[in-house]
Amino acid sequence: MFRYQRRNRSSFSTAFQTMELVFHVAVRNLRKSNGNAVLGLVMSIVQSLLMLTIMYFLFSFLGLRRIAIRGDFMLYVMSGVFMFMTHVKAIGAVSGADGPTSSMMMHAPMNPIISILGAALASLYQQTLAAAVILFSYHALITPISIDDPVGVLGMFLLSWLTGVGIGMVLLSAKPWQPELMGILTTIIMRINMIASGKMLVANNAKPEMRAMFDWNPLFHTIDQGRGFMFLNYQPRYTSIEHPVYVMLGCLLVGLMAEFFTRQYASASWGKGR
Repeated sequence: MFRYQRRNRSSFSTAFQTMELVFHVAVRNLRKSNGNAVLGLVMSIVQSLLMLTIMYFLFSFLGLRRIAIRGDFMLYVMSGVFMFMTHVKAIGAVSGADGPTSSMMMHAPMNPIISILGAALASLYQQTLAAAVILFSYHALITPISIDDPVGVLGMFLLSWLTGVGIGMVLLSAKPWQPELMGILTTIIMRINMIASGKMLVANNAKPEMRAMFDWNPLFHTIDQGRGFMFLNYQPRYTSIEHPVYVMLGCLLVGLMAEFFTRQYASASWGKGR
């Protein structure tokens, strides 16, 4: 009587239904942390502002302003903070999405992929809104800003998000097997990016030994390439766009395969013995 019955639908109708479901899941994720949707978005803006303030005073206190790229110093700080926040928030959102054993999966046509897409889009929406509000406020209230290639900067912003989604999918697919370990590993990855992202240094001015400490991180490449698109007089020489793209594709491929494998063996009773 209450069983979900699949109806014959056109491809367009199925695609529209899937997009509508992803939209509702994204809204649910936005409301998950705070019952008031507007207050939740304001908190995202406040978090980004707090990070910018901390980084600004840290640069000033440690005397690192002299190594910044010639141009608007606050824009230089924003370029690192926005991409860092987008990356780590995507990792946290996707790795914390509803898995195959979640009670949400009992409601057809819900599935883990829709849950992942909803969590990822909710994270992107929050960080994009925060970045847009802060940039507009800085431009209108403090000083006009000029970005050399806005499309390129936006591309690196989205690539930072996509690499976070890929890493989050790998962590999510392994979570049903070892939830405690994956929770600790997710926290470590998000915290270590505070330093490993390299947002406090300019790759062109760093020594080879120091660059080797950050070169493995796709976020280091997207931040440096983003600054190359943002500032007219900066041309990245030691980073590339290909590296984060390969990392993103590899993580997405591994994450999808591992999620499909886990879905076949996942059981709601796995966590009962822990």
